[in-house]
Amino acid sequence: MKERADTDVLLMRRLAGGDDLALNELMDRWRERVAAFLLRMVGDHATAMDLTQETFVRLYSGRHRYKPVAAFSTYLFHIAANLARSQIRWRKRHPGVPLEDEEGNPVHEAEDRGVPPDEAAVLREKTAALSRAIAALPPDLRETLLLFTVEEMSQAEVAQTLGCSAKAVESRVYRARQALRERLAKESR
Repeated sequence: MKERADTDVLLMRRLAGGDDLALNELMDRWRERVAAFLLRMVGDHATAMDLTQETFVRLYSGRHRYKPVAAFSTYLFHIAANLARSQIRWRKRHPGVPLEDEEGNPVHEAEDRGVPPDEAAVLREKTAALSRAIAALPPDLRETLLLFTVEEMSQAEVAQTLGCSAKAVESRVYRARQALRERLAKESR
């Protein structure tokens, strides 16, 4: 992981030095993780792809301001999280018609793993229930939980990404997990 971090810093230095091809390498390395994070944050594939693109546009725009004082992932996901928060605020002010299920919850497709149809149906139901529960979390709990569990950032990295304390991250992760347990328990009754 240290080697990857060193490479990311070198790529950012190359980018700041005028080597625009370094951005392609950074995008190849990080696009999928950023897109997955944003999809879980906003619940809409097209919006997540747009925000992913905007994340890298902002990375490029700020290439001269980048200082490797923290992990590159912290810097990158800070940009993505800010864009997701802005999008969520915008949606609240401008309600639209996102891709939703019958209950109005954002839909996230389960990955096809070559399992039998009956098991795939159960997996889809569980995935849909978890997606609904995650989508129902307040944005601050949702982004903290996703960065900590899905992106596997440390509490300190999440704190730096979100601009809060490590104790706040610990509390948010705990509250998010409790809320998920309660909602999933209600749905399974």
